[in-house]
Amino acid sequence: MDLDRFLYHLQFQSERVIPADWKVAWEDAPLPYKLYQSLHEILLDCDIPHSLNEDTTTGLKKLSHLLWYVYGQTGYSETTMPLPDGPGEETIHTFRRYVPSGGGLYPSELYIYLKMEGVPDGIYHYDAAHHRLHLIREGNFDTFLTGALGNRCDVSEAQGVLFVTTMFWKNFFKYNHFAYRLQGLDAGALLGQWQKVSSRASLYTRIYFQFLDRPINHLLGLNDEEESTYAVVPFAESLQDQLENLAGSSWNRDIPEVETSHYQRSINVLGFPYIKKINQQAMFDSPAQFGEIKPKEAHVKMGPAHPLPDGEPLVYDLAEACRKRHSPELNFINRPISLKQLALLLKETMQPSGTDLYEKDGRSALTIYGCFHGVEGLSDGAYCYDADSHSLLEIRQGDFRLPLQKAMKVDNVNLHQVPICLHIIGERTHYKEELGYRGYRIQQMEAGILLQRLLLTASALGMNGHPLLGYDGKACDDLYLLKKTGETTLIQIPMGCYQPKSSLVGYLHT
Repeated sequence: MDLDRFLYHLQFQSERVIPADWKVAWEDAPLPYKLYQSLHEILLDCDIPHSLNEDTTTGLKKLSHLLWYVYGQTGYSETTMPLPDGPGEETIHTFRRYVPSGGGLYPSELYIYLKMEGVPDGIYHYDAAHHRLHLIREGNFDTFLTGALGNRCDVSEAQGVLFVTTMFWKNFFKYNHFAYRLQGLDAGALLGQWQKVSSRASLYTRIYFQFLDRPINHLLGLNDEEESTYAVVPFAESLQDQLENLAGSSWNRDIPEVETSHYQRSINVLGFPYIKKINQQAMFDSPAQFGEIKPKEAHVKMGPAHPLPDGEPLVYDLAEACRKRHSPELNFINRPISLKQLALLLKETMQPSGTDLYEKDGRSALTIYGCFHGVEGLSDGAYCYDADSHSLLEIRQGDFRLPLQKAMKVDNVNLHQVPICLHIIGERTHYKEELGYRGYRIQQMEAGILLQRLLLTASALGMNGHPLLGYDGKACDDLYLLKKTGETTLIQIPMGCYQPKSSLVGYLHT
C-alpha cells in the first residue's frame, strides 16, 4: 500500500488500516505518560489556583500552573459500563486531563526549552504523572532553534519554547495504523488548550508546524523511529513582532547526542511501518520546503445566507470550563438552544489561527459545517458557517438526525438528543500540493485546535460536545455536497445539553 492509498483509507475506509484479526493486548498496554529515568528533576508548584483569572504569579510558578492546566493529570474516574457482548458489567478506571484523547491514551508528550530564573537554561520534559520537569540537556540553544525554525522567529526574545511530540506506540497498541489520524488530532487539541491557557496568562505564543525535524528531534534526544516532534511553540511576555521577521543568519548544528532512558511498561512493542514511513516522508530538511496555505475565498452557496446575532465576546472562567468539559456519550438530553448561543460558539472557535500556515495570523483554511435541529430562530437544516460575514450559508433544509445516525459506525451517541451536530471541514488532498505528506498531520492538528476551542466554548455555554471519528465520511460529504468544493469532513462533534454521568470522580487538585 502506497502512502496516498494509506491516507485515503485513514479518511474513508478506516477498517482497512486495522487488520481483521487485530486483538488489543491490554495486559501489555503502555503507560499514558512517559517516565524518564535517572535525570535531574525539578518539582513544580502544586498549589494550583482554582481560577486562571486570579493567577498573578510569575516565572517558574506561573509555568507550573500553565503546564498543569494544559496537560497535567487533573482527575481520576471509575465508570461502570455494561459488557458489549453479554450480561454483566465492567468498571473502567481512567486518569483524566483537560484535553480529550482517543481512548484516553494521550500519545502526545510535552518538552520545553526554558530560560527562566531559578532553573538552568536547557531542554526539559514535562512529567505529567508527577507534575515535574526532567532536565534532558543543559545549555543555551537560541541560535540552534532560530535556525531550525528557518530564521522566522528570534528565539533569543522568547522566555521559552514548547515542543509537542507524539509517541507512536502509545495508541498504536490499540488502534493499529488508524492511530496516525488520532495522533494529529490529539496534538492539535493539546495545542488548542495551550493557546487558551497561555492567553489567560498574558503570554504571546505562535505555533510553528514547519521546522527542520531531525535537528529538533536530535536536540530533544528523541529516536524518531518511536517519537517525533509535531509542533514548536515559542512563547514570551512581549510584543508579537519581537518573535517574528528575523533576518537570515548562519547556525551551528553541531550539538552532541544525549543518552536517556525511559519506562513505558510494554514488553512486546510491535512495528508500525506505515506510520514510520509517512513520518520520515513528512520531515523537512530545508526551509525551502516550508509552504503557506491560502484559505478558500468562497464556498459553493446552495441557499440564502442567515446572519447570526453579533454581541460582546464571551467572558467566562476558563478553569471552570475545563473542569466541566467531558464527552457525554449517551447522556445528552434533548433541549433547544438559542441562536445567540450558536453564534457565540462559532465565532469564538473561528478566531485567527496563530500559526505559521497563513499570512499575518490569518484565519484557518478549515471551516465548520453543521446540521441543526430545534435551534431557536433557525430552520432545521445543513449549513456552512462563513466567519467573514458571521452568517450561516444554507445548504439544504430538513431534519438530518436520522441519516447522521445511520452514518455512525458505533451507536455511542443518540443524535436525536442533540440540537447541533458539527463537522470540521478541510481540503480532501490535505495540503499535499503545498506541504507534501506533512500536510495530512498538519491538517489534523488544525482540526484538533478548532475542536478544543469548540469544546471549551460549549462548556462555558452550559453544553458539551463528544468528538467522533466512527462515522461514514462519504455519507457526510454527500450530505453537505462537498464534492463540489473539493473538501471532506475531518471530525464529527455532536453538541448539546447533558445530564451528569453515573461515575465516581476524584479531582487531583491541591
